[in-house]
Amino acid sequence: MGFGITIRVQGDYALFTRPEMKVERVSYDVITPSAARGLIEAIYWKPAIRWVIDRIHVLNEIQFTNIRRNEVSDKISTNVAKGYMKGTRKGAFYLDATATRQQRASMVLKNVDYVIEAHFEMVPARCGPDDTPEKHYNIVLRRLRKGQHYHAPYLGTREFGARLTLIEPGEPIPRSVLQGERDLGWMLYDLDFTNPKDIRPQFFKAVMRDGVIDLTNLDLKG
Repeated sequence: MGFGITIRVQGDYALFTRPEMKVERVSYDVITPSAARGLIEAIYWKPAIRWVIDRIHVLNEIQFTNIRRNEVSDKISTNVAKGYMKGTRKGAFYLDATATRQQRASMVLKNVDYVIEAHFEMVPARCGPDDTPEKHYNIVLRRLRKGQHYHAPYLGTREFGARLTLIEPGEPIPRSVLQGERDLGWMLYDLDFTNPKDIRPQFFKAVMRDGVIDLTNLDLKG
């Protein structure tokens, strides 16, 4: 196992959308491993390392609330964007949010509080001569202590900002209010980019024991 970190993540609202819900957005009961990885990568990401989520601690009771938000029904095609980048398309490049605006209901989480245990592994094919585990470990610790990030970390959608705090090595992890075992069903683990032309989702059977989801030794399903 590589160098590990432990961070506490808090927020007023969160939305980790279930892919099976096509019309209205409904959140998973807890943060997904891919969303947890995205939070850490907002703090520190380099091609030479790969973040792996080990455990997710759910400290608060799971609470839902309903909200309505304005969204857009269309998105700009990547082929159109590439055309403007190559100079083969002319004219204004924009999406008219007023014309495509629609209101959608969402079932979101509220008052979330997680602890994420993670480690990074080196990617030899992308490592340079100066890339060492100690170097990257010290950088991510420094950035977490100073509150630095590449982009603002968020909980599922950008309007739901996250507050991140480093739990220092040796510092105890806060206890969860949840007790017993809870089956959360199938949950998205991550996307498999092995074949960029055929990106596949990976799912796992999520079980929470005393507020902790252990993500080591998973049996992933495509």
